Amino acid sequence: MKITQNLALRYARARINILSLASPRKAVLEAFRLFATPQKRPSGRGSDLFRKGDKLSFHHDGHSIRGRCWLPAEPPVKKVLLAHGWESSSRFFEDYLPDLLQKGCEVVAFDAPAHGDSGGKRFLLPNYVQILRSIEQHHGPFDAYIGHSLGGLALCLLLESSPHNEMTRLVLIAPAVETTMALDGFGRLLHLSPETVSGMDDYCQEISGHHFDWYSLRRALKDIHGQVLYLQDEADRVTPLKAAINVQKDGHPNVRFVFTQSLGHRRIASDPAIMKQIMDFI
Repeated sequence: MKITQNLALRYARARINILSLASPRKAVLEAFRLFATPQKRPSGRGSDLFRKGDKLSFHHDGHSIRGRCWLPAEPPVKKVLLAHGWESSSRFFEDYLPDLLQKGCEVVAFDAPAHGDSGGKRFLLPNYVQILRSIEQHHGPFDAYIGHSLGGLALCLLLESSPHNEMTRLVLIAPAVETTMALDGFGRLLHLSPETVSGMDDYCQEISGHHFDWYSLRRALKDIHGQVLYLQDEADRVTPLKAAINVQKDGHPNVRFVFTQSLGHRRIASDPAIMKQIMDFI
């Protein structure tokens, strides 16, 4: 960890724990604010093909949400929605565009709040799901969905209550499984008291209507009827193998698992063999 990051972490840890002595409520709000704030935003223009996509935008909660749409040379035979993960952007999928367009797919991708070209400073999973629902309403319906990391979980939360059928295709690349794991990890990282972590969980319910454990891929997957391709690397340190094994043990007949080795959390998405499996599946 860089020195500046380490100092920032120590400062945040001290600030929240001091606040908890004077005002537990303020400590919870400060911890939640930090939890929902990405610490980096990927930069760069993207490939020529990426930049040629038609620009799209709409407003959500006072911020501009920006994305792009790419059309194949012939009338599209399928529509695909891409959803990126935490501290990423729609550019994450730019290498997928040539093959998807070659297959005759219309492709749509947006940057989440506080990510990429979209506005805002905070990211909340419920808002991401609402944004995906707006995209579905204005640019769908979609035949296939591809999500990486937190984007995979967001797509599951979208599809569990959205019209789809057995022909729908969902690709989950190293998806986040349980948001409670992120909350617990955040609490350990900042040495937060159990009371502050519990308060963050209660605050999540206060602002979204659900506690953290509701935002669960395992829970949502029970109501997804399309075909699912679940891709997981055994060495992934962000979305650990154990979480994927728990999903596999749930025994969903519509979910096919592919496990890889030594690709990690991000490189799995750009591996040629994995990309081919995804294109064959879509």
